[in-house]
Amino acid sequence: MEAFRNPIILGFVAAYMLLTILVGIWALKKTKSTQDFFMAGKDLGIMVTGFAVFSSLLSGFGFVGGPALVYKMGMSSVWMFVCVIMGFNLSFFLLAKRLRLFAEIGNPISLPDVVRLRYDNAFTQGLMALAIILGVLGYLATQILAMSIVLQEILNASSFVDYISIGYCMLISCSILVFYSITGGIVASVYTDLVQGAIMIFGALLIFFSVFNLFEGGFEEISQIIAKDDAGAIGPWGTLGALGSLSWLFVFMMGGAGQPHVITKMMMYKNISDAKYILPTSIVGYFFSALLWLSIGLAMRALVISGVHPELSNADMAASVYLQYYTNPILAGLVFAGLFAAIMSTADAFLNIGTAAIMHDIPNAIGFKIKNDLFWARVVTFMLTVMAALFARYSGDLVAILGAFGWGTFAAAIVPVVVIGFNWKRATPLAANVCIISSLLINFSVKILDIKVPYAIDIGAISLIVSMLLFVAISLLSKKPLINKNVEAAMDL
Repeated sequence: MEAFRNPIILGFVAAYMLLTILVGIWALKKTKSTQDFFMAGKDLGIMVTGFAVFSSLLSGFGFVGGPALVYKMGMSSVWMFVCVIMGFNLSFFLLAKRLRLFAEIGNPISLPDVVRLRYDNAFTQGLMALAIILGVLGYLATQILAMSIVLQEILNASSFVDYISIGYCMLISCSILVFYSITGGIVASVYTDLVQGAIMIFGALLIFFSVFNLFEGGFEEISQIIAKDDAGAIGPWGTLGALGSLSWLFVFMMGGAGQPHVITKMMMYKNISDAKYILPTSIVGYFFSALLWLSIGLAMRALVISGVHPELSNADMAASVYLQYYTNPILAGLVFAGLFAAIMSTADAFLNIGTAAIMHDIPNAIGFKIKNDLFWARVVTFMLTVMAALFARYSGDLVAILGAFGWGTFAAAIVPVVVIGFNWKRATPLAANVCIISSLLINFSVKILDIKVPYAIDIGAISLIVSMLLFVAISLLSKKPLINKNVEAAMDL
C-alpha cells in the first residue's frame, strides 16, 4: 500500500473536489433568493446546525494553524482551543435564543441587519458591516493560505509534478472555492459541514491514536523528548509565556461569542427550542476534532528534535508532513479530504458574511437598494476571494497568526455590541459606534505599523478590553435609548 501512498492521497482529494462541484450544483438549485444564499432559508436541523457551528471554528485555522503553533510554541496554544468550549456555552446562553427571535422579527439576512434592528441606527449597521469585511480578509486569507499549503505539499510529494509554487496552488484553491461559493452560497457550506464534521471527528481520533503509538513510550516519551530540548515548551504556558497565553484564553473564550460565521448560524435553525440540543452536539464534535490540533503538533516537534525528521522550513507544514509520511495512506487521504472540506465550507461561510456586508448591509446603511442582488452577491463573492488571496500571499504570516488576527478583530468589534448589547437594554447606538471604531483602529494600527506588544500579549485581547470598557461607560453616560417594542419583547424572553 505504501507504494501507492501518493495516488491514494490524491484520489481522496480529487474525490472530494468532485464532491464539492456536485454539492455546488445541487445547492444552486436550492438557492433561489438572497434569503437562501445568505441564511439557508432558516430551515436547518439540529445535526446540520451543530456540526456547522463547530466545523466553522476548526477549519484551516485548527487543522493547519493549530499544529503549527504547537510545533513552534509548545503548549501555548492549548489556551486557545480549550477555552473555546467555554465560549460555546457563553454564545449559546447569551445569544442563541435571542438571535433566533430577532431573525423572526425583522427577517434579516445578516448580522449587521440584526444590529440595526436592535439599535435602530443605520450608521451602526454600516460600521458593523465594515468590521466584518476587514475581519473576513484576515480570516478568509487564513483558509486560502491553509488550503494552498496543504495542496502544495500533496502535489510536490507526488510524481505528477516536479515542483509547484504556492502561488499556483492559491490559484487552484481559489478557483474551486469561487465555484463552490458562487453556486451554492451558505446552503453548500452548511450541508458540507455535516459530512465534514463526521470526517473531522473520526479522522482526529485515529490521528490521536497514531501519535500515541508513534513512540514506544507514547505521549510520555514525546513529552520527555520535548522537555529535554526546551522544558518551557511542554510546560503550561509553552514558549509564549504566561501573559501571552492568558491573553489568548481571554480573547478566545470571550471572542467565541463574537465570530459572525458562527453566531450567524444561530439564526438559521428551524425551531427555537433546538438550541439546547445544538450546543452539546457542537461541544462534543469540537472536543474530539481538536485532538488533532495538539497531537500532530507535539508529534512533529518530537520527531524533529529526535532527528527522525528534518527541521520544517515552515511550521504550517506540520500537519501535512505528518499525514504525508507518518500515517496510513488511507487515513492520510481521509483526513486530507476532511481538511479540504473544513477549509472550503468555512471559507464559504466567510465569503457569505463578507459578501452580505458589501452588497447588502453597507448599501442599506446609506439608503441604497441594489437590484438583481443575487447576481451581484455572486460577483462580490469572486472579488472578495481575490482580495483575500492577495492578502494571504503577501502578508508573510503563519496561518494561525492570520487566524488569530481575524478572530481578535471580530471579537473586539462584535462581543460588546452583540453579546452585551443584545442582553442589556441600556446599551446605546453611540456606544456601539465608538466601540466598533476603537476596536478597528487598535487592531489595524498594531498590524499595519508592526507595533510589538510587550510580554507577547495578544492585541485582540487588548482591543476587546478597551472596546468593552468604552461600550459600557458610554452607554451609562448617554441618554437611555428607546427600543422597538418587538425587540424589547424578544429581549425580555
